[in-house]
This record gives sequence, structure tokens and C-alpha cells, in this order.
Amino acid sequence: MDADAIVVGAGLAGLVATAEIAAGGKRVILLDQEPEASLGGQAFWSFGGLLMVDTPEQRRLRVRDSRDQALRDWLAYAAFDREDDAWPRRWAEAYVDFAAGEMRPWLHAKGMRWFPLVQWAERAGNTVPRFHITWGTGPGVIAPFVRAVREAPSVSVRHRHRVTALLTSGGATLGVAGEILVADPAQRGARTSRDVVGSFTLRAPAVIVTSGGIGADHDLVRRYWPPRLGTPPAKMLSGVPDHVDGKMLEAARTAGARAINLDRMWNYPEGVQNFAPIWSRHGIRILPGPSPLWLDANGKRLPAPIFPGFDALAALERIARSGHDHSWFVMDSKIFGRELALSGSEQNPDLTGKSIRGVLQRALPSAVKPVEQFGRRGRDFVFAPSVAELAAR
Repeated sequence: MDADAIVVGAGLAGLVATAEIAAGGKRVILLDQEPEASLGGQAFWSFGGLLMVDTPEQRRLRVRDSRDQALRDWLAYAAFDREDDAWPRRWAEAYVDFAAGEMRPWLHAKGMRWFPLVQWAERAGNTVPRFHITWGTGPGVIAPFVRAVREAPSVSVRHRHRVTALLTSGGATLGVAGEILVADPAQRGARTSRDVVGSFTLRAPAVIVTSGGIGADHDLVRRYWPPRLGTPPAKMLSGVPDHVDGKMLEAARTAGARAINLDRMWNYPEGVQNFAPIWSRHGIRILPGPSPLWLDANGKRLPAPIFPGFDALAALERIARSGHDHSWFVMDSKIFGRELALSGSEQNPDLTGKSIRGVLQRALPSAVKPVEQFGRRGRDFVFAPSVAELAAR
């Protein structure tokens, strides 16, 4: 055996798994197809929001929450109704137990802190706000685990190692095989070369696969698109880099794994094109606040309770069934300045850079600089001095 465990995928899940195994005194090999610059995967680009329950941040805001309340909310929104839902339900219960118990003190001990105002990521499925924005956003979430993995003497991180097969024997997974890709100096998130310079085989008594997202492969998204959401849009944006290609799903299934609930994907209906893209079809999610009018492509207001920030999946279904692949937020300049925000670490330099001064400037009447710049330069934004001219444009 080459190690006690092999972890496939160096995103947040892979980093946490590797750090925990190494903390138990085991030897771990962490494999990832991307260069070192992309360590942390998709989580780096995130807003850094964590679902936690009954926290000091909630209590300071007089938000009353509990493990039982959070689980009721989760089960009501998830609507587990399939034979395959036994494990997903157990996972949900375990996560809520963690989120209401050791999660916050465990992360706090690692140096993580959170913005004092707890947010609503989605009002549907949550009876109280539980979205805790990490101080430092996505980079702040991955930082303690990147540090732990890099400092652990029992961890070997091997970049540009793309796993193409899981090795099995007698129903057990005993290792992995794959291709070594050419070194690539690309910046984080940018498309990297797929030229192969070698191959590898590694064995371990435990193999953990922490890779499988499909968001950058729109053909796969359309293949698994749930019929309940209507026709998949002809045009989509990607909230994740090009390497999020779903190939480990097929590798796992080839080895005998059973993939379930692939149609229960999560896509946002509030995407806009990044005027300075890092990856292909780079999209950013609008965080609109409650006040804008949300209209479909024909100018009809989305019905209650499909309000901005309330229920992404219900809005997605409504828009997909409209026959168009776009909708409109309509607001005046005052709402634009006070309420509009953009998701992700890149679009929130004040929170990402841990700038207290920058965060305080959000309270000023004018839009914060990244949002204003995005609006003025983005192709999906229209400005006009009157309602009639706005409609014409």
C-alpha cells in the first residue's frame, strides 16, 4: 500500500477529509488534476456562507433557533420521497446535528470568524436566518485546512494527477489509476492544459472521492435536468471553473458505485455575465435584496411568494417554463445602491480582504465600488433616466 488513505479532489471536502485523516496519525495522498494555484477548488470563489444553528451570532440578533427547528425546515424543503432517500436523510440529520453542535466551536478554534449579521441565503426552507458569512469569504473558509494539509508531514499532495479509474477487488475499492498532466502555470480558476505526460497507479485500504461537480459541463447539466423544472435553458452561465466537469461521477459508476438523485441539482436563476471572466461563460449570482421587481422575459411579475432571494428553485422553474432563458430585476438607483450585491469572494473584496473600513462603507448611500463597476460595465445591466426609456432599452 502507498498510503493509509487516498483522497481524490483537493476542494474543501478533500482538504477537510485529508486534514482529519492526517490528524489521526495516518498517511494520506491527496490527488487533484489542477495545479497548486487552484487548491481549495470551488470553495475559494464562494461567498463563504455556512449554515450553522443556534449560534452566538444568532442569539445576539435575538434569533431563536434550535437543532429540531432546523431539521424540520430541512426535511420540509427537501421533501424526501424516494427509496434512494434513506442515506440523504441520514446525511441531513447528521449535518444538522453537527451545525447545531460542534461545528462552530471546532471552526472557531481553527481561527475562523463570521460577519455579525446573520443572513438569509434562501427564505424558503429556513424559518430563521442561518447563513453565516465567513470573515474572509471563501478564502477564509479554506485557509485553516490548506494550512493543516501543507503542514502535516504525513500528507503527500500531488497536483496534476487526474484520476480516471477506481481499482476494485471483491467489491472493495483498493486504489486509483490515472494520468499525470503537464505542469501548467495558469492562475487559479483559468482553463488548464489536458496534455498527458505519464500515468500512475496508487493503492490504499481507504479511498475517498470528494470530486464530482458537473456545473461547467452544460451538456451534463441538461442531461440530468429535472423534468419538473421545465426545459433546460438554451444559454447558461457557469458559476464554477472549467475543471468542474463531472468526470469522477462516471469513474465511480464504472467501478460499481450507484449515483442517486442526479436530477436534484441546484442552479441559480439570477446569473449575470462577468465582464472580466476568469473561466468560460463566467457567471456571477446577483444578491438582489427584497425591493426590486422581478419580471419574466415578457414583463410579467413573478407571482408570490417568488420574490428576490426567497426560493431559487421555484423561480428557476417559473423562468424555465416561460419559454425564455432570462428574466429582469427592475429597480431605481437608490435600491441599486443600497441593496444590490454580488455573490462570491472575487466580488466582495472588503469581506474577502477582511477590511472593516470597506464593510462600513457599504452603509453609504451609493453602491459599493465592485457592484457599481459591475453594473456599469456588465452586458446584462440596462440604465435609463425614465421608466419608458428603460423599457425601450
